[in-house]
Amino acid sequence: MADTSTVRRVRKSPGQRRAEVVEAAKALALERGLDAVTLRAVAGRVGVAPGLVAHYAPSMDELVAATFGDLVSAELRDVIALAQRAEPAAERLGILLDTLLDGSRDDITLVWVQAWGMGARSEALAARVRAEMDDWHTALAAEIERGMDAGEFARGDAAGIAWHLLAMIDGLNAHSLVRWNAGPDPVARPARTLTARALAGMLGVAPEALRARSSPGSGA
Repeated sequence: MADTSTVRRVRKSPGQRRAEVVEAAKALALERGLDAVTLRAVAGRVGVAPGLVAHYAPSMDELVAATFGDLVSAELRDVIALAQRAEPAAERLGILLDTLLDGSRDDITLVWVQAWGMGARSEALAARVRAEMDDWHTALAAEIERGMDAGEFARGDAAGIAWHLLAMIDGLNAHSLVRWNAGPDPVARPARTLTARALAGMLGVAPEALRARSSPGSGA
């Protein structure tokens, strides 16, 4: 009599296995931080032996760097897409501030903060961090330049202002991980208010100009 209790194994292609490893690494990073992306943790998440993960990801440094890059580049695409729902450049920057400083992205913030620290010991990760920061800077500078070209902002050094803005956002979000100087209202919280005030001064507009007329998540 045939043994009907035997479960037939499903053989997966190399592409499917690699995709599983990638998705497991990203899930671990979001749930527990970038330093949780280890060989054993990824293997446990996928449900395979560590040796199989090592076969498809022979360098954990490269896997961690790729995981970081995939997550933060997706964040950039999402944030810019939200901002582009608006037309005036000032409102677009207001949406950016609301979205990035509302305290709802602590999972990505932790990934960023850990990447800066871990990148000091991993050139693969450091290189990816530099590249992603360049992409963020380019995107912010483009939004600022757009407002200058439209006459909404005073003509100035868009690239320099973008660096200032990026530094403020990164620093204040890092503070938020330990809930330092955070307020209950995402729009009126100190981080958002202070950043808008500083950015408005650099752009030559009133801080009130950098306010979104609709919530980024409202679809309006």
